[in-house]
Amino acid sequence: MMKPPMTASADPNVGVGAHHPVTGPRVLAAPADSIDEVEAPSRLFLFGLQHVLVMYAGTVAVPLILGSALGFTPRQVIALISADLFTSGLATLLQTIGWWKFGARLPLIQGCSFICVAPMILIGSHYGIPTLYGAVISCGLFTMLVGPWFSRMLRFFPPVVIGSVITVIGLSLLPVAGGWLGGGDPSAAGFGSFGHLGLGLATIVFIVGIQRFGRGMIANLSVLLGLMVGTALAALAGQASFSQVRTTPWFAMAHPLLFGPPHFVLLPALVMSLSMLVVMTETTGNCLAIGEITGRPIGPAMLTAAFRADGLSTVLGGVFNSFPYNVYSQNTGLLALSKIKSRFAVAAGGGLLVLLGFLPKLAAVIAGIPRPVLGGASIVMFGMTTMAGIEELTRVRYQGTSNAIIVAVSVSMGVLPIASPQLFAHASDAARLFLNSGIFLTAVTAVLLNLLFSSNAETGQWNK
Repeated sequence: MMKPPMTASADPNVGVGAHHPVTGPRVLAAPADSIDEVEAPSRLFLFGLQHVLVMYAGTVAVPLILGSALGFTPRQVIALISADLFTSGLATLLQTIGWWKFGARLPLIQGCSFICVAPMILIGSHYGIPTLYGAVISCGLFTMLVGPWFSRMLRFFPPVVIGSVITVIGLSLLPVAGGWLGGGDPSAAGFGSFGHLGLGLATIVFIVGIQRFGRGMIANLSVLLGLMVGTALAALAGQASFSQVRTTPWFAMAHPLLFGPPHFVLLPALVMSLSMLVVMTETTGNCLAIGEITGRPIGPAMLTAAFRADGLSTVLGGVFNSFPYNVYSQNTGLLALSKIKSRFAVAAGGGLLVLLGFLPKLAAVIAGIPRPVLGGASIVMFGMTTMAGIEELTRVRYQGTSNAIIVAVSVSMGVLPIASPQLFAHASDAARLFLNSGIFLTAVTAVLLNLLFSSNAETGQWNK
């Protein structure tokens, strides 16, 4: 189906990479006003709940991992989870609805960054928890400071770079989906059992079936319905447990500075700030992916607003005993699958996250979704993110250009840390922050190769 071309615009959000030298202005994937469409309250609730279910396991995994590594008590871990959900909701509301110059006003859901887990454990174990949260606040301020500069690098992200990065974003998430599909704990004896795999496969089949035969809102809610049916099947098979619901209180407040006033030490702050450069690269890729899916041009002004929201949310995370935030890639695939691109639907998910931060018993219910069921749904969604990258690469001109070698090398570089996680084990801790990120490797490789081959182009323009 032919898509209407964009007209020339003076909108400051339109970046250099938004123009195609062969076909003219970049085509839109959907009407741009679909982002600002306001759904009925019941639909907003259901679509928001679907987004929460998709990102919930990923965002609570960060406090679980950190609490376990740093020897926190169960009560402290519960407090971290509640604070995490509360600030994730505030961050999502800031990013979707916006405030002043903060927030991209795109359907972006925010969650704790996995990139920062390793340096946070390192800082917390060597310097203590107050210094850890001082470093979190510092890197948030750093993100707000360098955001305007980093957003001007958008011209280095033409379609050949964008497509490669988005493709690797989807591929980099598949190991997470595979771990959930097997049961969540690779060291467990039952990991990868037929029971776990069967639940995941049943969830996939149900989601695909709804997409094939469902209509209207039923098709849009295929992931949510798949999670519900998969959880019901798991309960019947004795593989779902909600025992933690009984012991969890109904109401709890998020307490700021639970571990005392933050301490600011230069080296931990620098380490966390370096890791936020990787986070900003991922945010750039995810914003560009959302732009392709929704048909909204992404320019430096919009990226700057997104970075400011990431930074402010991270500062709030440091105050409320939470962590650095970034845009969650898994929800990008959900947007493509559900066809619901309204930022207010995602904002409804942010509101639910805030509510869950105050109601830990309800959060415990969602936490009861079995990992194999979540893994089955994630395979579909992460695959849709990969598909968005492949679709972007189909718009790239290969004949008479060097774009094929750019895609081949950059995507392969990005897959290396996914395929061989121990490949860079001998690198320093600071270097591994970057080398273990397939998204960062892809972005850097694609940008450098595009610069190399564009310098030899007769027109002097970007290879696209």
